[in-house]
Amino acid sequence: MPQQPLAQVPLDATWEWQEHGACREADTALFFHPQNERGLSRIRRDRAAKSVCARCGVRGECADYAIRAREPYGVWGGLTEEERERIYVRSALTQYGREKGAGLRAAHDAHLS
Repeated sequence: MPQQPLAQVPLDATWEWQEHGACREADTALFFHPQNERGLSRIRRDRAAKSVCARCGVRGECADYAIRAREPYGVWGGLTEEERERIYVRSALTQYGREKGAGLRAAHDAHLS
């Protein structure tokens, strides 16, 4: 499997929203899977992470950032790595912009957020 590229931080990225994330009160291990985690363990951890995201006031900003930055790892804004990858496949980077809100629109178009 080819190695995923590192995140491509958008030029207009801001970070204030991270200070208000519900994930700040959770263990970061909940959002990033250990090496070789598969099956039911991964499904349970992803669901637990998504439940934190579901009650988060900055979920939209988080998902938007992760999609625009093409974050390769973790659960961001309620989207798993695999869900974001489906967005990337459905919409080549040239088909949606990198301006604020473009990632969130792509997630809505893919019916994932």
